[in-house]
Amino acid sequence: MKGISILGSTGSIGRQTLDVISMFPERFRIIGLSAGKNINLLKEQILQFKPHIASVKGKNDAMTLINELTSESVKILWGEEGAEAVASDIKTDLVVSSMVGASGLKPTLAAIKSQKNVALANKEVLVMAGNILTQEALKNGVSLIPIDSEHSALFQVLRLSRKEFVKRLILTASGGPFLNLAKEKLSDITPESALNHPTWKMGKKITIDSATLMNKAFEIIEASWLFGIHPNSISVWIHPQSIVHSMVEYIDGSIIAQMSIPDMRIPISYALSYPERLPLYDSENPSRVFSELTFEDADYEKFPAVPLAYLALEEGGTMPAVMNAANEIAVQYFLQGSLKFIDILRVVKMVMESHKTLSGESINEILESDKWARSATESVINGLTSRNN
Repeated sequence: MKGISILGSTGSIGRQTLDVISMFPERFRIIGLSAGKNINLLKEQILQFKPHIASVKGKNDAMTLINELTSESVKILWGEEGAEAVASDIKTDLVVSSMVGASGLKPTLAAIKSQKNVALANKEVLVMAGNILTQEALKNGVSLIPIDSEHSALFQVLRLSRKEFVKRLILTASGGPFLNLAKEKLSDITPESALNHPTWKMGKKITIDSATLMNKAFEIIEASWLFGIHPNSISVWIHPQSIVHSMVEYIDGSIIAQMSIPDMRIPISYALSYPERLPLYDSENPSRVFSELTFEDADYEKFPAVPLAYLALEEGGTMPAVMNAANEIAVQYFLQGSLKFIDILRVVKMVMESHKTLSGESINEILESDKWARSATESVINGLTSRNN
């Protein structure tokens, strides 16, 4: 049996991972669970999956769980140190990294340094510190197995041929809920409408990132680090049906795609069982699901997030971490109703332009730049708000 620990067990990916694991109790055992503030759900998960260790964000929540789970032989920890302990537990074989945003960086790094293979759903950690994480993975002889449907697709297709034969990677994007909305109407978008994704059911933050296409910008950076491909050889195609999850174009003109219905349990199961596969579906998908497959170029004037990714990669150093932090804060303000949808990327660009890039060769530099960007983003947003009022 493979021992699994999950960082972010109460989030969307964490819950779906546990769903897959519950289908194959003979293959997997839960060793550790780490969550944020949803202690009620975490308690249910502990009672069902019997982990050896668990962690929550706050000490008070940890104390509550300790008092309520006296009959369970589980060690309850809290804070960043608790998440790192879950990630590095000696009984763990594979760590599923699905914490949201920058909070997942140090626990994911702890897993790698503890020589655990990592199933990576938190793309932000590679955006922030791709060079550090990939070098540590190489040094410790561990695999970074992507869970994102797009990168899982590329991960699978790239095993069909040698890297020197690759011409480019093609990331597909659904286009989000506003693909066909006129640009001049973007300023009227509400959080409720932005959270109504047409094909995927995801957490709030990633759903907003999908609506702005910032999610795709992050995926360009992630793909560049995961597969060692120059960003100029990574393209984005809009594919509203979300059936083709990504493609690889080879130098002879062949384009090979990975296809499936839009169900995150498929890439999750592949990451858990790699290099094997699990029987998730008893019958073939009906042909009508695949009856229409359309593609178009992304409109970067309407959705300028992708060009920001190329700029961040070109600048290098701490700039991608700053882009990530600025976006994280801007999305929070939008969800609170304090920032217009159309201003999310405007704010991110302004913060990036004001940043003095550092080398990004140490985690401390990355985290200091992340901290600076969060403060700078709040200042920019407050300035916009005061002018609009």
